[in-house]
Amino acid sequence: MSDVINHRYTAMPPGIALSKEQTRRIGQVRELVQGEFKARGKELLDGSFPWENMRKLADIGVLGMAVAKQYGGSELGVFDTALVLEEIAKGCYITAMAVLGEVGTQTRVISAFAPERIKQKYLPQVCTCDCVLSICLTEPHAGTDMASYTTNAEIRGDKVILNGTKSLISRAEEAGLFVVFTRINGEPGLDGIGCALIEQGTPGLALTSKVHTLGGENLHEITLTDCEIPIDQLVVQRQGLKSLLSAFNTQRCLNPSISLGLAEGAFDEAVDYASRRTAFGRAIGNFQGMRWKLADMFIAIEAARGLLYRACLSADPFPDPLLAATAKIRCNEMSLEVTSEALQIHGGFGFTDDSVVSRLYRGARYGTLGGGTSETLRDLIGKRVTGAFDAKTGISGLSFAQAADNGFV
Repeated sequence: MSDVINHRYTAMPPGIALSKEQTRRIGQVRELVQGEFKARGKELLDGSFPWENMRKLADIGVLGMAVAKQYGGSELGVFDTALVLEEIAKGCYITAMAVLGEVGTQTRVISAFAPERIKQKYLPQVCTCDCVLSICLTEPHAGTDMASYTTNAEIRGDKVILNGTKSLISRAEEAGLFVVFTRINGEPGLDGIGCALIEQGTPGLALTSKVHTLGGENLHEITLTDCEIPIDQLVVQRQGLKSLLSAFNTQRCLNPSISLGLAEGAFDEAVDYASRRTAFGRAIGNFQGMRWKLADMFIAIEAARGLLYRACLSADPFPDPLLAATAKIRCNEMSLEVTSEALQIHGGFGFTDDSVVSRLYRGARYGTLGGGTSETLRDLIGKRVTGAFDAKTGISGLSFAQAADNGFV
């Protein structure tokens, strides 16, 4: 791949300049991803966890990005974290998703709400890859509809007893700690949702089934049967969902950063292939139809990048909800379009497991499903748009800065 392509994404949109430290960090990650991770990507399609990749990223501080310095982390903001995930995703979707599990919502929930005992025990292990975290949201009958969750945590003195089932759970076999969203004492609706931490091996916690995904990951069903934990591992009790969802807005920037990276990686592969592959006596990249296809891919990537970076930079400490939702939809859907076009440019070779673009395309399909589906987020955005419209003047009062104040989560 040419130096021009490798260099292109070190450039930021106008008004955004990387510091020397950010440039150094991205360079370190790029060296690992392009030099090692991308070549190992095919090996991970069977559901294997990328332990070797993760430990190398831990060695350069990547897994501690969401952890405070006092626990061994670097305590980086959303923008820095997104830049790193973007770089990893250019070469390996599986590794990017594994890293997201250590720098995303679950780590931030522990950092924000867990007691000191839990923080001291687990956060340093997150930084070193000695503890993998698994977030447990979806249930067999409910995903986005959290108000319908039936998993329940019953408080009995200084103990909590959990019962229920969680589905489509990532990293369940590897996890040292599960971050479980659960109902508290059977209280109905969203106000009854809180969060419990359950250690791997706790009696009553069982991995009851496993499925393999299009992207290459394994997902599990987890059953909780009279699973007992200490009261201090119930880190968010009733009416804590608003705080949890504020942290979840960070996920709505980190998920699309992976989508952006997948698209960039696929675009780079497509440009490289178009310059080398010949047809009818010349490189296919010299045909106008191919040049226009590549131009549209480039335009789509850059438009999505601007939205995402703006959303990331709004974080204080969490991103603006409206910006995050807007950026997530655009990046997720753009990634599907660009990776599909990249596969098309590669022709039949792109459709094989040996093809990098094939793996990037598989990964891109996840973006619109996790961290809030596109349908859900469009509905939230639509409510804000119509709610801000002034019928008398015909002018929308929509303001990104006002989104959080109007309950947009």
